[in-house]
Amino acid sequence: MTMTIPDKLYFKIGEVAQMADVPTHVLRYWESEFSGIKPKRARSKQRLYRRQDVELILKIKTLLHDQGYTIAGAKKLIQSSSEIAEQVDKLDKKAPKTVSGPLNTIKQELLHLQNLLDHKKD
Repeated sequence: MTMTIPDKLYFKIGEVAQMADVPTHVLRYWESEFSGIKPKRARSKQRLYRRQDVELILKIKTLLHDQGYTIAGAKKLIQSSSEIAEQVDKLDKKAPKTVSGPLNTIKQELLHLQNLLDHKKD
């Protein structure tokens, strides 16, 4: 089931509960169990969820209700996937954006050879 999240900055707890098809007390419990869910509070003390909170809630609901994970198992899975994403981001920042030097020369030679072979087939 793919849920489309409306294009809004903040969502009230009732809206999120309806999107996730869970009662509001379940969302409040998940807030205490999963550190990634951090709704802001309005002056009226009402919870205001951001889009990333809603996406995480939908992911948690899928893990718990559809895939049969326990709370502890879902926590571990979410934690490990966020650690992997952080490591990938670090590697992306360290990796050069363009190929330069000897690698660029090799790449150009290989492309030239590929063009020669393509023309030879014709």
